[in-house]
Amino acid sequence: MRRLLLPLIASAIAVSALATPAMAQTRGDEQDRERDRAARQQREDEFNNTPAPLRERPNAGPCPFVRILYDAARYVEFEGGQQTVSAVGYTGEIEGIESECVYREADPIRIDMDILFQLGRGPQAESGQRTYRYWVAVTERNSAILAKQYFDLPVDFGSSDRTYVTEQIRGLTIPRRDITVSGTNFEVLVGFDVTPEMAEFNRNGSRFRANAGAPSE
Repeated sequence: MRRLLLPLIASAIAVSALATPAMAQTRGDEQDRERDRAARQQREDEFNNTPAPLRERPNAGPCPFVRILYDAARYVEFEGGQQTVSAVGYTGEIEGIESECVYREADPIRIDMDILFQLGRGPQAESGQRTYRYWVAVTERNSAILAKQYFDLPVDFGSSDRTYVTEQIRGLTIPRRDITVSGTNFEVLVGFDVTPEMAEFNRNGSRFRANAGAPSE
């Protein structure tokens, strides 16, 4: 659990028996994709059914809008700058955010969040461990950043090429000038710490699945 103490603060084709090996490979790929979809759905269902702890507390107004910044929603490393599956190192994607807030009278807004990450390693990953870096920022709605804080996310893949991690952010506080200022005046953004090249890759809508191939041994 992270405690955030900011001051301002995601038809098969029949073929002859001669094509059996290709069919087996296709069926295997389809089965892998189906398992991936089922595992992802299970993770998302579990994530969405685990509310942040502020849900039942009374609130003086709407919560700030919490969202994933599109340009920083995915993290993909490429060896040698080549945007191919064989060149992928470590990858990541922010799958979703569950958030709740509470504020009464002129009290500061307090926000708790659970952030779901899907993380992977590709052919160029050097080991089964990786520390990712992400950030949480508070802004005036569609305006200036008021505060931004970075966090490290260490991951141990073990023998797998992908994993899911839920990060808990607790105690993000946004001061209010007076009782008339509601949560709709603010926005909370979450994203990976990406390079300009990664941001451009995301902005263009390019993507690979989480592990982008089996890791090299």
